[in-house]
Amino acid sequence: MSKAFVSERDSEDDDDEGPRLAPLPQGARNYMTPAGYARLRDELRTLLDVERPKVVETVSLAASNGDRSENGDYIYGKKRLREIDRRIRFLGKRLDAAEVVDPSRQFGNERVFFGATVVYAQDDGVEREVTIVGIDEVDTGHGRISWVSPVARALLKSSVGDVVTLPTPSGVLSLEVLEVRYPRPD
Repeated sequence: MSKAFVSERDSEDDDDEGPRLAPLPQGARNYMTPAGYARLRDELRTLLDVERPKVVETVSLAASNGDRSENGDYIYGKKRLREIDRRIRFLGKRLDAAEVVDPSRQFGNERVFFGATVVYAQDDGVEREVTIVGIDEVDTGHGRISWVSPVARALLKSSVGDVVTLPTPSGVLSLEVLEVRYPRPD
């Protein structure tokens, strides 16, 4: 098939990671916990040292078999190689812009800052526990929310006993801060 009929985006700006990682707000720093930074760095190393060499070898072997137009290993290998390269560029940019913040330095503090684990009660009495982390570390299933999320922004700089407001599409919620914890320093 002619390249004229194939639409492949393979540019430096093609760093859209879909729903996995949200873009940074304009002009914001990429705050990250040490664990989050290590996780992204390890993923980058795995891609560079393990994944990419395997795919390059597969593509190289497939290319040596001759006709590439109907060679599935070659076609899908090249596609996977583009995906890996895109992810490598993305992770490199994220890690270069990262500002690692160790939440254990706030141990004993009762104010909510980056890295805090906060227990709060909503208007209806439901208690929730969240940990405020970087954009690249979000895991809502385990209560890890981004520092730029509406809930985190409402809670930031509050203290135990404070009641903060959270505007939502269905109205304004009041959140009472019940507990603020930080990890113990090593």
